[in-house]
Amino acid sequence: MSATPHKNRATRRILATAAGLATVGAMVAALPAGADDRGKPAGHHPGRTVDVQLLSFNDLHGNLEPPAGSSGQVTHTHADGTTEKIDAGGVEYLATHLRTAREGNTYSVTAAAGDMIGASPLMSGLFHDEPTIEALNKLKLDVSSVGNHEFDEGARELARIQNGGCHPTGGCSEEGKTFPGADFPYLAANVTNEKTGRPILDPYFVWEKKGVKIGFIGVTLEGTPNIVTAEGVKGLKFGDEVETINKYTKVLERKGVKSIVALIHEGGAPASSSYNYDCDSPGAGDGVSGPVVEIAKKLNPQVDALVTGHTHQAYVCTIPDPSGKPRMVTSASSYGKLYTDTTLTYDRRTKDIVRTAVESANRVVSRDVPKAADMTSLIQRWNALAAPIANKPQGYISADINGRGSSEYEKPLGDLITDAQLAGLAPADKGGAQIALMNPGGIRSDLVYKASGAEGDGVVTYGEAFTVQPFTNMMNVVDLTGAQLITALQQQVSGSNEASPKILQVSKGLTYTLDMTKTGAARVVADSVRLNGEPIDPAKSYRVAMNEFLAGGGDGFPALAQGRNKLVGASDLDVFNAYLAANSSAGAPLAPPKADRITVIK
Repeated sequence: MSATPHKNRATRRILATAAGLATVGAMVAALPAGADDRGKPAGHHPGRTVDVQLLSFNDLHGNLEPPAGSSGQVTHTHADGTTEKIDAGGVEYLATHLRTAREGNTYSVTAAAGDMIGASPLMSGLFHDEPTIEALNKLKLDVSSVGNHEFDEGARELARIQNGGCHPTGGCSEEGKTFPGADFPYLAANVTNEKTGRPILDPYFVWEKKGVKIGFIGVTLEGTPNIVTAEGVKGLKFGDEVETINKYTKVLERKGVKSIVALIHEGGAPASSSYNYDCDSPGAGDGVSGPVVEIAKKLNPQVDALVTGHTHQAYVCTIPDPSGKPRMVTSASSYGKLYTDTTLTYDRRTKDIVRTAVESANRVVSRDVPKAADMTSLIQRWNALAAPIANKPQGYISADINGRGSSEYEKPLGDLITDAQLAGLAPADKGGAQIALMNPGGIRSDLVYKASGAEGDGVVTYGEAFTVQPFTNMMNVVDLTGAQLITALQQQVSGSNEASPKILQVSKGLTYTLDMTKTGAARVVADSVRLNGEPIDPAKSYRVAMNEFLAGGGDGFPALAQGRNKLVGASDLDVFNAYLAANSSAGAPLAPPKADRITVIK
């Protein structure tokens, strides 16, 4: 990759033509049809309009240091169809890219679409993500929606993140310093207090400069309670994304704000994993699917652009609004590997965005630029505080063991984690587990063979193990009948998970066939489910280990919440670290599991 990886990227421009509206992808090398003699789209009025730069990103998850392994790479597709992996991310580089992008832009606003914090690496997670908020303040983030992970520690902790103050039990992270809180507003338009019905944080924010006003409405996905522990969303109600945004669009219009951007922590799945994929091929928005598509098609046409997240995907699409007019919908992958650069042309007379002039592109946060010195200083300061815990060796591996970096349903790291849970909870006094299950979304990274610091190649440190499992969920062991277990496996690919399967990771001894040529629950071949070679007996009771999130029915697994005779064990991280210590050494490191427990028919 050259030193300027943004060149040859796909850019979207929505142009008005004499025949009507059309969407044109890629950079415009020549004067486009329908443009005036200054190269601006038809409808552009010199002196009356100004270009507003909107820089956006999503799903940072406290990744201040460059993410390791495949978690820190993006895929670029060249004109000849070949692909290239590019190392990307790290707040030192993100700061440099954003600051460079802002140069020469009088009107520039930076926004985010949630999950800035939560499920974070140790350096941030150990301090309740205060380091990440400090970094975002230095980045001059103007506004963000909340995401589901902003609720990992509950609404009260989120209020502290917004307003400042020391942690109620952990105290002040740095001696003599009180956490100041976020300089930017977190928006939670569709998250209300069950008793009062009022949003727990501001529903919208109006950015204003020299008379230019743009309103931002922020929401998280309505299904947040299904993917967050019950304690984290206790007393809260999560409303419909479309209804909420349409409601506050009217509120902003009454206040005279006609230019509106929706920050939505919900997303889609592009047909390609390349960040520069043309998802407007063959037609507008044809290359993306998922919840964001239906949301975009239903939102009030007065909303001018959608900045989205949650799915950790990269796309820049134009999805028609209810009036049929193309509207920009973007997402910038995750972990700070990309940011989106969108140009919104603002008409001072109408106070609205000239939608025909909207341009957008995802740009790589490459690591070939100078590091931002203030971010380097921040990372060094917090790393020094975390070092006594973070650098402690836990175990040894012989090669990369992929979790997030695996695109398969069964992940090598998923096998390792469930085997650790089974081993830790199999003893009679620990629960007597016969099976262990792990939700794939709880595996936040890979175990990377290459050393991240001075520990040496193949050494797994506490910090690295924490990055893989940062939630510190307590382990539960419960009784489930064979019928309930089979139903839980079917819920991976049916009900709320049918459109986007969530395949549980399973411990050694449990095997079955997943037939993806079928639909719904039939995808799990029921008579193929076996434990140590024996068919699962629907009437028999089995002791099953899982984290407390799954045991509560999280991620669309209500069958798992039916467990009885619950025993609460150690945390998932403690169980994992204990297994690494007991089953690996410098001379006998753990090899990547074969990931051959689930037979998949595609």
